[in-house]
Amino acid sequence: MLSISRKFDAYLDDMFQLTILLPYSYFDGKSSSFSLCLQEHKWDVHIKEVVCLEEHMKYICETNAIIQFGQTYEVIDDRGMSTDLQIGAVIRTDHFDELFYYEGNDLGANIMANGTLFKVWAPTATAVKVRYKQPLTGKVKEEPLIRGENGIWSQQLTQNLEGYYYSFLVCINLCWHEAVDPYAKALSVNSEWGVVVDLRKTLQLNTPPPPFSSPTEAIIYEVHVRDLTSHPKSGVKQKGKYLGLIETNTKTVNGYSTAFSYVKELGVTHVELLPVNDFGGVDELQPSKSYNWGYNPLFFNTPEGSYSSAPADPYARINELKRVIHHFHLHDLRVILDVVYNHVYIQETSSFEKIVPGYYFRYDSRGFPSNGTGVGNDLASERKMVRKFIVDSVAYWLKEYKVDGFRFDLMGNLDLKTMREVKETVERIHPGALLLGEGWDLPTTLPQKMKAINGNSRQLTGISFFHDRFRDCLKGSTFDLKETGFTLGKKGMEKEIVSLFIGHSIIDGVKEGDLVARQSINYVECHDNYTLWDKISAIYPNETELNEKRHRLASCMVLLSHGTPFLHGGQEFFRTKQGVENSYNSPDAINWFDWNLREKNDENIEYLKTIIALRKQQKVLQLDSREQITKHLLVFQAANGIISLHYKDIREFGQWNDLFIVFHANSEPQNIQLPEGNWGVLVNRDQAALTPIKRNLEHEVEVEALSVNIFCTD
Repeated sequence: MLSISRKFDAYLDDMFQLTILLPYSYFDGKSSSFSLCLQEHKWDVHIKEVVCLEEHMKYICETNAIIQFGQTYEVIDDRGMSTDLQIGAVIRTDHFDELFYYEGNDLGANIMANGTLFKVWAPTATAVKVRYKQPLTGKVKEEPLIRGENGIWSQQLTQNLEGYYYSFLVCINLCWHEAVDPYAKALSVNSEWGVVVDLRKTLQLNTPPPPFSSPTEAIIYEVHVRDLTSHPKSGVKQKGKYLGLIETNTKTVNGYSTAFSYVKELGVTHVELLPVNDFGGVDELQPSKSYNWGYNPLFFNTPEGSYSSAPADPYARINELKRVIHHFHLHDLRVILDVVYNHVYIQETSSFEKIVPGYYFRYDSRGFPSNGTGVGNDLASERKMVRKFIVDSVAYWLKEYKVDGFRFDLMGNLDLKTMREVKETVERIHPGALLLGEGWDLPTTLPQKMKAINGNSRQLTGISFFHDRFRDCLKGSTFDLKETGFTLGKKGMEKEIVSLFIGHSIIDGVKEGDLVARQSINYVECHDNYTLWDKISAIYPNETELNEKRHRLASCMVLLSHGTPFLHGGQEFFRTKQGVENSYNSPDAINWFDWNLREKNDENIEYLKTIIALRKQQKVLQLDSREQITKHLLVFQAANGIISLHYKDIREFGQWNDLFIVFHANSEPQNIQLPEGNWGVLVNRDQAALTPIKRNLEHEVEVEALSVNIFCTD
């Protein structure tokens, strides 16, 4: 990009409003009049207001000219000196959004029957070219694109350019910018070029497994491509790669299952992959030299190359990710993608900013970038072409990769209308696919009433929210390492936990009885923050055996709650990150699944596998409606470190007539009274089974310290 030397600056900030800045070094920043010119046409400019700034005199002006975008206008002062009219804040107006909204679904590079069609949305550009390169010879050509309606520039070349690299050259405010196509479906290594590909030549996937009738039937397991496979004792040959995810029958040296085979054995229904779209922070040619979770999005529709066995081959990463999804589907495992539509890696160098500067991002009233995400930029999902990009991207992953759902990172930074359109699109393409997200209320410039936050969850039926209150009541604040919750010994929380446990609203302060179980993602740990084991160990550093019981209690409460249970991969064998709270770029040795721990804690794994199976067997635990839950559930006790729940007359949901579940968080055994009936025990502190371990119990029984207990009657 070449820099332009200007005596003064003029910006179009609204359809009929100009902002002109004269530096004090230029005639003391004074001018009595301005005019606007386009070739032989000339319009007077009315000065409405003059403001003295620190380095400039600011003139807020009006014009009656109907600006034709794609043309270069001049602003002339009273001395006859001129400058070009730059595109300013006008692009963030509703008028601009309406004027240039494009409904088509053909942006990017598309191979046609008679050539290759390039299309890009660049309404503020005065010229656009496509640059394309033959990868073998390195020969580069450029062709101009033609401006059409709605700010679309296009050109159909007669040559089939499959395999060619390409980028767009865009002239805006007299400066040329080169950008990779934001709609690119394939990329060269390290995202230097888009690549023209024929998706018909990639692996064609079959219909995914049928969805569930309710999200409460799902059990989500969160993994990262590298974490699951990179440990030296994983038994996986292609460590850290897509293809490593689908190696089967991998084992530790002692014969314990690992990686894909291990996940399948757990019995979870959905695997959530941390971002697999193209991201920054890892050299795709030398991925082992750095690590990243993937929350540095560069290109949203192309798989990340560092996970590919051949990152320089644009087709390889596409086919390998498709193979992963296909393989999971064959084994009745559904795939959720973690998607990051709330920000980009670096705003200034993003294709969005280069092609339509200032449009795709939020700004505050002073013109500074909004930073609700904490990474320097917020995507402005409320603008029509940003919303369209997000919805188009979701539709692409559903259609082309046959994924089964999306987890929206920092969903609270997105707007309600966008998320509703996402939901409508998903229901049209893949009815029943899971949609979930982080509904945190972030300090972005979007008005509160428009945010897709927990507090507005009632306006987003069909979308689930991570339940941070559930998390913190069980273990203590996730942001205060030493704070405890119910499972770590804190008293007085039992009644609130019952409310959360049976699916009350995630909105703080709602009336008791407002149930939204189907919108609640229940969890105690995820990739963010300390693992549960590291938190417990910091609070009770010398109580390993008791800590395992505390951890087991918390995990069981997640799996037995009303809502959608969510497990952080490795949680079931006491995953540790060696006390690192934010391991987003920590080495593999901090983030990987330690398969030694898997061997050491196989007993706990088997216990939780049974709890997972029990949840799937006992449909009463999957109920998501207020009426059904309250019809069958009686809260027996919720005080003094004990929560006991009696499910009555539930034969229609499973093989038992009654279930009695006791969560005991005290550090000493305690006697409890069972309801009337002939009870057997399915689960106690040390054993879990799908059929009674013991029958014909006494009316009074002892429950062990830090235990889950499930009793049943025929």
